[in-house]
Amino acid sequence: MLKYFLSLVTLLSVQYSIGQVVINELDADTPSTDTMEIIELKSTTPNFSLNGYVLVLFNGSTSGGDSSYFALDLDGFTTDVNGILLIGSNEVAPVPEFILFDNTIQNGTDAVAIYLGNDTDFPDGTLATTTNLIDALVYDTNDPDDTVLQGLLDVTMQINEGQNGNQSTESIQRRNDGTYEVKAPTPGANNDGSGVQFNGIAFSTTADEFNEGDSIDITFTTQTNVTSELNFDFTLANSTFNTTDYTGSTSVTIPTGQNSAIRTIQVTDDMNDEGDEIMKITFGAIPSGYNRLNDNKEIRIIDNDFTVAPWGTPLSPTFGNVTNTVPAGYYDSLDGLADAALVQAVQDIIADPVTVRAQTYADVIDILKEADQSPLNSNQVWLLYTEQQRRKIDFQSSGGSSVGLWNREHTYPRSRGGFNDIEADDIADGRDIFFPTRADSLRHANSDAHGLRATDGPENSTRGNKDYGEYSGPTGTQGSWQGDVARCIFFLTIRYNGLEVVNGDPANNTVGQLGDLATLLTWHRNDPPDDYEMNRNNVVYTWQFNRNPFIDQPDLAEYIWGNQVGNTWMNTLSIEESEFSNIEVFPNPVREKLFIKGLESRSVLNLYSVEGRRVYSTAFESETEIALNTLRSGVYILKITAQGKNFVRRLVIE
Repeated sequence: MLKYFLSLVTLLSVQYSIGQVVINELDADTPSTDTMEIIELKSTTPNFSLNGYVLVLFNGSTSGGDSSYFALDLDGFTTDVNGILLIGSNEVAPVPEFILFDNTIQNGTDAVAIYLGNDTDFPDGTLATTTNLIDALVYDTNDPDDTVLQGLLDVTMQINEGQNGNQSTESIQRRNDGTYEVKAPTPGANNDGSGVQFNGIAFSTTADEFNEGDSIDITFTTQTNVTSELNFDFTLANSTFNTTDYTGSTSVTIPTGQNSAIRTIQVTDDMNDEGDEIMKITFGAIPSGYNRLNDNKEIRIIDNDFTVAPWGTPLSPTFGNVTNTVPAGYYDSLDGLADAALVQAVQDIIADPVTVRAQTYADVIDILKEADQSPLNSNQVWLLYTEQQRRKIDFQSSGGSSVGLWNREHTYPRSRGGFNDIEADDIADGRDIFFPTRADSLRHANSDAHGLRATDGPENSTRGNKDYGEYSGPTGTQGSWQGDVARCIFFLTIRYNGLEVVNGDPANNTVGQLGDLATLLTWHRNDPPDDYEMNRNNVVYTWQFNRNPFIDQPDLAEYIWGNQVGNTWMNTLSIEESEFSNIEVFPNPVREKLFIKGLESRSVLNLYSVEGRRVYSTAFESETEIALNTLRSGVYILKITAQGKNFVRRLVIE
């Protein structure tokens, strides 16, 4: 009898424990950009451990299928003295115990639920269920009722966050009797205003960006004057920013009867180009009775020791300053070929499964920081389409607003190419860890740096998956990117089986086809490869072990798609040969006259098209000027021979 009684007590205790966690408040749509979303849980007893519980979000839309899209394992979390656990976006005050990415919570018709279990019990796409269900809230923002979702969760009512017409400024809150009301949010506090009241503490700076060598005043402020001396610490370290990058105390004391204190941090000017960094102000342990109104504030520290490259931007291009690092004989197998045989030979080089490497989509971030580095500032990237610089640290690392940030642009849009990433692509594992790849590895087009460029976030969205020609860049820009894009597309369509570049705009955005070929050929001819693009080709080669042949050998495009189709390709001229140190050839690009200085003996000048055909020849003595206005615009190879030595340079005629 005693054993039975003890078992009954144990069972009742377990059931009571299971039933004492509920969804106390939900704000799915605050504000319209969803940067202040919250989910608040409440236990009937304070300081209650949530080990063994999991929070699950369900998508009630047609595409969501009343299935899970997010699961948070609550092991390790404990409610506070008021029985509350706050989960929310980074802008929420007080600071949530778990930070959600902006725009995580669907606006409705959807649901949030608490279960006994683990996050692994609810992989994305798990149908809503009552098995092990503790509490659930089905909600919307002026949407029709989802009776199916209600039935799956055994919920009889769907609560509308927008029922008062203020869905972006109000939240759904549980009353003490278990019903719900919609009113102004009360994150981190009892909905009826009862319970322990915390003294909130926040910090601020005069700016969000400082230069090396600056002093930064950090002001700490409590909502009300402290009744006894308040002591706490904070940290500034973040990634590469550490204690060598600043001096100053990170301990704070707010005296009794006051509500603020200031700490001054001196940023070190170390004369080293470490790149722009982000300092993060983070509270240490906060004494009982206080809560954080903000935290983890990021401050940009701008490095003034950046370097400038000896070549120009795409807006002010230079030619011949960057050495082509193509290996000797890299393109020799193309000689004597035409049409399909030439195409196949190009693919055999750039998709060679023995040598070519595929990196992860996460690795591409590091590749672009190196390959798309701005010639004007080594701590910035040069953006495709918008023709501007942006700091490398301003990469868009999550969803939400992309204004002021840069991200990875697929020049051949993913939806048009039919390629996507896998879970392993989310790991940046460095240059020396890679996937084997071949011409049929279409998935690897998703992370091929020859086809990806650093791009302004909003402009990337504007470009969408349009064909080129249909999309011709932002109004007012100079189109300095157009030839670069053409050569990206040419590369991808040869590198990967299943991709084509075609004339016109393919109907219904046909997967595997992208237009417009005629537009891209014109762009390729009018905007030849410059030093910026050659440097980019060199950098990507160090990661992928393949090159873009349409940068190294621009006329290849004519033999595959243009005005030389059917003719035999010959590449007999190396553009790397140079045995003179004092010769000057200018200007480059040239319009009418080319000037040559630094030679004092009889010399011979030969001018070749890029595929090796001689189109001009002349002999001269010492310094001279040569009229080239009879030649068509394009890229040529200039070769000067004197005293048995050769000087070879790429020459652009405008």
